[in-house]
Amino acid sequence: MPEKITNIAKNTSYFTFALVLQKVISFTYFILIARSLLPEDLGKYYFAISFTTIFAIFIDLGLANVLTREIAKYKEKASDFLSSALAIKLPLAILSLSALVVLINLMGYPALTRQLVYLSSVCMILDSFTLTFFACSRGLHNLFFESIAAVVFQIIVMALGLAALYLKLDLRFLMLALAAASLFNFVYSACLIKYKWKIKIKRKIDFKLIKLIIKITVPFGLFAIFQRLYMYLDSVLLSILAGDKEVGLYQIAFKIIFALQFLPMAFTASLYPAFASYWAKNREQLAITFERAMSYLIIISLPISAGIIALADKIILLFKPEYGEAILPLRIIMCSLVFIFLNFPVGSLLNACDKQKINTANMGAALLLSVIMNIFLIPLYGTAGASITVAASNFFMFILGMFRVSAIIKYNKSKIILIFFKSAVSVFVMILTALLLKHDLNIFFTVVAAGIAYLVVLFFIGGFKREDIISMYRAFAKKSI
Repeated sequence: MPEKITNIAKNTSYFTFALVLQKVISFTYFILIARSLLPEDLGKYYFAISFTTIFAIFIDLGLANVLTREIAKYKEKASDFLSSALAIKLPLAILSLSALVVLINLMGYPALTRQLVYLSSVCMILDSFTLTFFACSRGLHNLFFESIAAVVFQIIVMALGLAALYLKLDLRFLMLALAAASLFNFVYSACLIKYKWKIKIKRKIDFKLIKLIIKITVPFGLFAIFQRLYMYLDSVLLSILAGDKEVGLYQIAFKIIFALQFLPMAFTASLYPAFASYWAKNREQLAITFERAMSYLIIISLPISAGIIALADKIILLFKPEYGEAILPLRIIMCSLVFIFLNFPVGSLLNACDKQKINTANMGAALLLSVIMNIFLIPLYGTAGASITVAASNFFMFILGMFRVSAIIKYNKSKIILIFFKSAVSVFVMILTALLLKHDLNIFFTVVAAGIAYLVVLFFIGGFKREDIISMYRAFAKKSI
């Protein structure tokens, strides 16, 4: 058991570091293109990405999760599972691309928007197969190579995208930068499968295994469809109901909260295979691991959420004056950050414990609430209405998820509540510090001072201990086993 725990910590360390670096590069790039584009143009660019991202899920349909889980259980069958997954994905890719092209032409968007969608669809196809290849690596409990790819991908996007901006090329060349990075990731991940993991893609189709994978995938697929619609449909609805400018303003808030999701993503990427293993072999350890994940994410997410709410007016100064209307939506959407973070381990645990149908039902209910609220609130409040919807629907999904988790495992609820209380007290001191300093210091020094205040108070009231710091240090320092 200690070896597996060490691997989880090491994988989390690798992936967390890579995602931090990737998100820093990504968000820096986003700031630069937002400062170079008007909200309307930014809206066109991200509408195309959001539109194709929704269709991308119909290519994967949750197969990546199935591959990770099944290969984690049966490593000797990795080649069979991958070959069958690819046999399913190829026709789905053709159907999804065809549906995308037909729909965008029926919706009556101008030529530039349609061309952006076509270019983004190239990324859609390549990224979907890259996801499949990296799912195999995750099933083998390795995130090191995926971590490298995450950083290199963003470097390619930024380098080519900034070159396009410098040369004053139009939006299509920004989208070509994404396509080039997607092509690199596809080739890189495919080479890993062939040369590093020695997983062969078999030409003979195993129809029995395909049937089994489809049966397992159905609840995962429905969940993935609901999740993708839940994340990106708001931008599409904003475009239809309010226009490109509102999409551009919304992207400020959306990109900030999306960039911060690297932490729960890193946790669950390495925890998911472990959850599946613990569910089969050691349910006491499953409960302990779940408690720790929830506690760590509370400690991390609560100060980030409160801090951005307090400093939203300063943060928006990073962008053009035309984005000033995004301050209120940013503050509203940041109220959902804690629940977004906590929904990651909740959903991961439900999937790992063969409760995919429950997870899917919860996501479906949250999606329904989101669509209804967006249809009513966007025409009235624009971007603020979409942000209110994000906060309400994430809280709703968290409540549903925790109710189900309590019926599956016996974990220490009071421990998690106590951590939340201690973090909240520390956040109160942090916010006072930020509000006192934000008019006298620049935003960087204000954030540093407020963060130190939070950590000091949390340490002295027992939110974390010296042993936790040593454990984290050792996780980074040890060599991979």
